[in-house]
Amino acid sequence: MNKTDLVNEVAAKAQLNKTDAKAAVDAVLESIAQALANEDKVQLIGFGTFAIQEKEARTGINPRTKEKIEIPARKVVKFKPADGLGK
Repeated sequence: MNKTDLVNEVAAKAQLNKTDAKAAVDAVLESIAQALANEDKVQLIGFGTFAIQEKEARTGINPRTKEKIEIPARKVVKFKPADGLGK
Protein backbone atom coordinates (compact mmCIF):
# COMPACT_ATOMS: atom_id res chain seq x y z
CA MET A 1 0.00 0.00 0.00
CA ASN A 2 1.36 3.41 -0.89
CA LYS A 3 0.27 6.86 0.32
CA THR A 4 -2.36 7.26 -2.41
CA ASP A 5 -3.88 3.90 -1.50
CA LEU A 6 -3.90 4.92 2.17
CA VAL A 7 -5.66 8.21 1.35
CA ASN A 8 -8.26 6.30 -0.67
CA GLU A 9 -8.85 3.86 2.22
CA VAL A 10 -9.19 6.69 4.74
CA ALA A 11 -11.60 8.52 2.43
CA ALA A 12 -13.77 5.42 2.05
CA LYS A 13 -13.75 4.34 5.71
CA ALA A 14 -14.21 7.81 7.19
CA GLN A 15 -16.67 8.92 4.50
CA LEU A 16 -14.50 11.90 3.54
CA ASN A 17 -13.68 13.31 0.15
CA LYS A 18 -10.16 12.57 -1.06
CA THR A 19 -8.96 16.13 -0.44
CA ASP A 20 -9.97 16.00 3.23
CA ALA A 21 -8.60 12.47 3.61
CA LYS A 22 -5.24 13.53 2.11
CA ALA A 23 -5.10 16.50 4.49
CA ALA A 24 -5.81 14.19 7.44
CA VAL A 25 -3.17 11.63 6.42
CA ASP A 26 -0.62 14.40 5.80
CA ALA A 27 -1.36 15.92 9.20
CA VAL A 28 -0.89 12.59 10.98
CA LEU A 29 2.37 11.82 9.18
CA GLU A 30 3.68 15.35 9.78
CA SER A 31 2.82 15.10 13.48
CA ILE A 32 4.63 11.77 13.80
CA ALA A 33 7.66 13.12 11.93
CA GLN A 34 7.77 16.24 14.13
CA ALA A 35 7.55 14.21 17.33
CA LEU A 36 10.39 11.95 16.16
CA ALA A 37 12.46 15.01 15.17
CA ASN A 38 12.04 16.16 18.78
CA GLU A 39 13.13 12.66 19.87
CA ASP A 40 9.72 11.94 21.40
CA LYS A 41 8.25 8.45 21.35
CA VAL A 42 5.00 8.02 19.39
CA GLN A 43 2.82 5.27 20.82
CA LEU A 44 -0.36 4.31 18.96
CA ILE A 45 -2.29 1.81 21.07
CA GLY A 46 -3.24 -1.23 18.99
CA PHE A 47 -0.81 -0.28 16.21
CA GLY A 48 2.71 0.14 17.56
CA THR A 49 5.41 2.50 18.79
CA PHE A 50 7.82 4.68 16.84
CA ALA A 51 10.98 5.75 18.67
CA ILE A 52 14.42 7.19 17.95
CA GLN A 53 17.36 4.93 18.71
CA GLU A 54 21.01 5.94 18.65
CA LYS A 55 23.43 3.65 16.85
CA GLU A 56 27.06 3.85 17.91
CA ALA A 57 29.92 4.36 15.48
CA ARG A 58 31.41 1.11 14.21
CA THR A 59 33.89 -0.32 11.77
CA GLY A 60 32.50 -1.85 8.60
CA ILE A 61 33.93 -3.41 5.46
CA ASN A 62 33.43 -2.13 1.93
CA PRO A 63 32.18 -5.30 0.15
CA ARG A 64 33.72 -4.26 -3.18
CA THR A 65 37.24 -3.43 -2.00
CA LYS A 66 37.29 -5.34 1.34
CA GLU A 67 38.67 -2.12 2.84
CA LYS A 68 37.75 -1.26 6.43
CA ILE A 69 35.68 1.90 6.80
CA GLU A 70 34.39 3.83 9.80
CA ILE A 71 30.60 4.12 9.99
CA PRO A 72 29.67 7.20 12.03
CA ALA A 73 27.19 7.25 14.92
CA ARG A 74 23.63 8.07 13.85
CA LYS A 75 20.03 8.12 14.95
CA VAL A 76 17.46 5.80 13.38
CA VAL A 77 13.71 5.37 13.69
CA LYS A 78 12.61 2.06 15.17
CA PHE A 79 9.07 0.68 14.97
CA LYS A 80 7.79 -1.93 17.40
CA PRO A 81 4.42 -3.33 16.30
CA ALA A 82 1.66 -3.89 18.83
CA ASP A 83 0.81 -7.46 19.76
CA GLY A 84 -1.62 -8.84 17.21
CA LEU A 85 -0.85 -6.30 14.48
CA GLY A 86 -1.13 -7.93 11.07
CA LYS A 87 -3.18 -10.91 12.24
